[in-house]
Amino acid sequence: MLTAAVLLYAAFTDLKHYKIGNELIVLLVALYFLHSLFADRWTNAAWSIGFATGVFLFLLYFYSRHWIGGGDVKILSVAFLWAGIECALPFVLLLLLFVSLHTVAARLAWVEARQNDSDGRLRIPFAPSIVAALIATILLGCLGSPG
Repeated sequence: MLTAAVLLYAAFTDLKHYKIGNELIVLLVALYFLHSLFADRWTNAAWSIGFATGVFLFLLYFYSRHWIGGGDVKILSVAFLWAGIECALPFVLLLLLFVSLHTVAARLAWVEARQNDSDGRLRIPFAPSIVAALIATILLGCLGSPG
């Protein structure tokens, strides 16, 4: 429940300020290690760390092209750390659903989006979609049992 609360706070701050603090990311990583230890998932932790690191390195390209924000890179990497390889597919499918809904809602002006001054594109905070997908993955029970 603490993880869900921190995730929701990160989503809220991204939604309001387009920023995700490093302290929230560090807290989510620490909570992952506590979860791994107490849920007897520590044997899969190395694979999850490697997977999340690969995702982070992959996303750096998109960040360098200004296609994704730094906060989105951080929260996505942590989300893939939590999901791990074994829950990546349900997480990605849910992420696709929530990002699509959020993008359509922004285009229809149902949710707030900011105009980027440099190129005129809409800036959409994606942490709410990432958080919704990860929480839904957790609620589906994917992270409930050791791999």
